[in-house]
Amino acid sequence: MMNPWRLRLLSQLDTLGTVRAVAQAANLSPSSVSQQLAVLEAETRTQLLERTGRRVRLTPAGLILARRARAILDHMENVEAELRGFGAEPAGLVRLASFQSAIHTIAVPAVTRLAREHPHLDVELLQLEPHESLPALRGGDADVIITTTDFDELPLGPDLDLVTLATDAVVLVVPPGHPAAGRGAVELAALADEPWAFDMPQSYMANLALRLCRQAGFEPRVVCRFSNYMMALQHIEAGLSVALLPGLAVDRRYRVATSALATPVPRTITAAIRRGSPPRAAVRAVLEALRHHPDLPLPDPGPAGVA
Repeated sequence: MMNPWRLRLLSQLDTLGTVRAVAQAANLSPSSVSQQLAVLEAETRTQLLERTGRRVRLTPAGLILARRARAILDHMENVEAELRGFGAEPAGLVRLASFQSAIHTIAVPAVTRLAREHPHLDVELLQLEPHESLPALRGGDADVIITTTDFDELPLGPDLDLVTLATDAVVLVVPPGHPAAGRGAVELAALADEPWAFDMPQSYMANLALRLCRQAGFEPRVVCRFSNYMMALQHIEAGLSVALLPGLAVDRRYRVATSALATPVPRTITAAIRRGSPPRAAVRAVLEALRHHPDLPLPDPGPAGVA
């Protein structure tokens, strides 16, 4: 009899690539993960791992089991949820991951509605950027994610079911009184000499902003990097930088100005779940709540944060 917890560890190894990464995700030591995977090999009487230098990789049998394990675990969760909620409303735990700018505009309103309409449904909200949420979904650490279809470095695949939620535009954000404020659509090349605020390296927005600047013919002079949009907005408000940000990220509490780009850069905001057996009632309820989000507070060109 295979242990579901050990199957999850094997599935995470396939997704994350190293025992150390699995250990960090599971809050275990690497030696504990290795021990549990060894027990799984004994349970299956099959070699699942092989060493290559200081690393381990899945054997062909291990790869098959790891990828079947995700479907097995999903099916078990579905059965458990159906038994708990048989003839009743959606119940149980759903882990919802969202990128930062969609949390307060889409995720929190949906979770608030669900708490009111389905008191036996628990939603755990996780802040994960697109490069983090897709592996979490595929590895079973999230049940539903809010992401974007425009993240070229990690494309959405046929293993996922998608629900389009909204379209958001990337905008130029500058300090109040900046020459680009209120000028209508702006050519990025005109800001080649400006100091830039960027997201963390290899994140969705950092890669996108760098690509757009290079397409405009210049290498941006990055003076700060923040993983929090509020900190970026404070830096811009102080007159220390400019930035390319999602429209959803521009909080009107900050005195900054926004301008559209001469070449528009829209992004499609999407909910995603793993494809397979029909989603359990709790997951369907979360998807339905996300689809009925309030009108998105997209910023108009001009000063933000000014009543």
